[in-house]
Amino acid sequence: MDIELQKVSYSYGVGTPFEKRALFDVDLLIPSGSYQAIIGHTGSGKSTILQHLNALLKPTEGTVRIGSAIIEYKKKPKDLRPVRQKVGIVFQFPEHQLFEETVLKDIMFGPMNFGVDEKEAEERARKMSKLVGLPEEVLEKSPFDLSGGQMRRVAIAGVLAMKPDVIVLDEPTAGLDPRGRKEIMELFYKLYKEQNLTMILVTHSMEDAARYADHIAIMYNGRCVLTGKPLEIFSDATKLAEFRLEVPHIIRFQKRLEARLGFSLPKLCLTEEELAETLAKAVKEREQ
Repeated sequence: MDIELQKVSYSYGVGTPFEKRALFDVDLLIPSGSYQAIIGHTGSGKSTILQHLNALLKPTEGTVRIGSAIIEYKKKPKDLRPVRQKVGIVFQFPEHQLFEETVLKDIMFGPMNFGVDEKEAEERARKMSKLVGLPEEVLEKSPFDLSGGQMRRVAIAGVLAMKPDVIVLDEPTAGLDPRGRKEIMELFYKLYKEQNLTMILVTHSMEDAARYADHIAIMYNGRCVLTGKPLEIFSDATKLAEFRLEVPHIIRFQKRLEARLGFSLPKLCLTEEELAETLAKAVKEREQ
């Protein structure tokens, strides 16, 4: 399911003394099956964009197309429930949204809210809890008795149980330690590959965008100022600096390493694993 924003602008508090423009003429196409990252500094418009992706907000100007649904200002769209079922959002600190007596009931809530009967909702909940790595014995526990990482997995399972075509991730690793960050991001990447999902990552982490996304959009002062593949985006540190962003740390490390070695590697690397492999190959070739 494609998502497309065409000349989308948005203002908070329209018609009040506190009216403030948050988005300006944003054009963005997110093809079905892609892994899209939306990056930018605080206040760049990332969160406002996010809320347009399943019609939590409607544009002040322009058009948002989510699959076959068209959303425009002052035009009442047809029932948005199918849209919100197909586009699941994992908000920052999703564990704060847990509220049911048991983990099982919490995961079942979303599907049942969209009309799925109790039996099927339970089947989905058990399947998705297993998919995100939750042991079966936690399903009858209160979600508030779990660790922070497990609570986050419960929230993710609740979104997956609605069988979305698109998952939007709002700073999904916020508050996690390095190990927890890696586990959660690897989990999402696995789901993206195995479940044939469209994944949209809204983040300030250049490292996560470089490692996982196949396409990146940069937001700056409410505008979408640059789009491209990760290698294209992160190859120009000067351009990124204009938008108050830096290249991923692995690129900075590669540049320092090349200066120390006295030669350049044949390509720019976006992950530690890629750099290690490229460096080993280059050293071997120079020794021959």
